[in-house]
Amino acid sequence: MDRIRLMEKEAAKKEVPQFNVGDTVRVLVKIPEGTDKVRLHPFEGVVIAKKGSGIRTNFTVRKVSYGEGIERVFPLYSPGIERIEIVRQGKVKRAKLYYLRGKVGKHATKIESQEEKPKAA
Repeated sequence: MDRIRLMEKEAAKKEVPQFNVGDTVRVLVKIPEGTDKVRLHPFEGVVIAKKGSGIRTNFTVRKVSYGEGIERVFPLYSPGIERIEIVRQGKVKRAKLYYLRGKVGKHATKIESQEEKPKAA
């Protein structure tokens, strides 16, 4: 068991930002082109789920492209991810946002931000 924990510590040294479900993120993925070239391809969307713990953490990002919903699951500590940028923080009351699969247009991408919503007195 100690070997497994040592391997997890080595892989978990990668710096990742703190983000939650409901946040809009831009994930820059490494795509190999040829033998020695690597291109960075952005995938921007809403985080609809986080699953796992430690080095086994996965997160699902959903975006709508040309009217079609696209979901992609990323391992958090994957070497294929260059970096993760937080575009906007959202405030949600659920751990999984699978209900966004049935939404269309602005309803599918607009999630209230913490600083946008004023508190009612």
